[in-house]
Amino acid sequence: MKSIVTAIAAFAGLLLVSVPASAQEETWADRIKLKGDVRLRHERIDEDGEVERARMRFRTRFGLSAKVSDDLKLIFQLATGGNNPVSTNQSFDSGFSTKDIGVDLAYVDWKINDNLTFYGGKMKNPLYKAGGVPLIWDGDLNPEGFAMTFGKGNFFGTAGGFSAEERSSADDSLLYVLQAGLNVPVGDSMKLTAGAGYFAYTDTIGNSPFYNGSAKGNSVDINGDYIYEYKNTEIFAQLDTKAGDWPLKIYAHATRNSEAPTADTGFAVGAKFGSAKKDGDMEFSWTYQDVEADAVIGTFNDSDFGGGGTDSDGHMLKGKYAYSDRIFLGGTLFLNNVDMFQGTEHDYSRLQLDVEFKFK
Repeated sequence: MKSIVTAIAAFAGLLLVSVPASAQEETWADRIKLKGDVRLRHERIDEDGEVERARMRFRTRFGLSAKVSDDLKLIFQLATGGNNPVSTNQSFDSGFSTKDIGVDLAYVDWKINDNLTFYGGKMKNPLYKAGGVPLIWDGDLNPEGFAMTFGKGNFFGTAGGFSAEERSSADDSLLYVLQAGLNVPVGDSMKLTAGAGYFAYTDTIGNSPFYNGSAKGNSVDINGDYIYEYKNTEIFAQLDTKAGDWPLKIYAHATRNSEAPTADTGFAVGAKFGSAKKDGDMEFSWTYQDVEADAVIGTFNDSDFGGGGTDSDGHMLKGKYAYSDRIFLGGTLFLNNVDMFQGTEHDYSRLQLDVEFKFK
């Protein structure tokens, strides 16, 4: 804990030194905003052929956003979960052992003008996901590199370049992304968001999967190395409307990897009813997702659906209740089929019950 406090203090000190004279009228407290959350989770996993598993987990995040000038912010966040790129959860295990905390976010947010924003560092994912579905990107994934977002009128777009893997003995694997879409009013109370994108990894063939050497459903050779490149197109759409006084979202997202000869497609469809943001609010959602073995890189899509990775399909049901503006109760149920492409298809289910505490 002492090392964490020291790191935050040093970062805050650097920010204060970097503030231009024009901002000296504000105090450091005016320029720095803190936020954090703690989530407690009970989880049960039932997979055919495996012993049913029950465990307790937690997630803790603490971050700050520092206003250096009117158009420039620096964001820094620590989180539990060790070095896993798609999970900040930590299990209660190993005899009360000390748990890992690492840098979850560290990036620059520079608003160049009213339409253009630059991000650099380890950042929140800048790409649009219809319904927030984790078909391609897990919700905890924070890519590392550079991105630009553009918005004007009904149009929005994102372009970026990220470093997926640096290698001393081979070429690096980079990720390039391009995405564009439109927000279109439909009548008096509806909005349609729709668009398309392209993303491509370099130098995957013959190299080990990106994290811990685990293929996560992707096709690999006898040495456990990728046998395909991953160059994807995507399309997405989300309709925002109301059912009575309740917000309603209906969404779809699909992608195809042009470099795989088979098992190359993934899609998700679903709906979300309500929005649990304030005291007494509730929300419910259903998503059906089908992600074939080589549709996307399995390392980076959802870490819970089907046990994580690709080669799975099925349902994801969620509910959430705002006990107060700072305390939330929630649950998620996954009902999935896994290992279809491998020829060993079987059932997989996972239940998560959460209590979450936030401050900001």
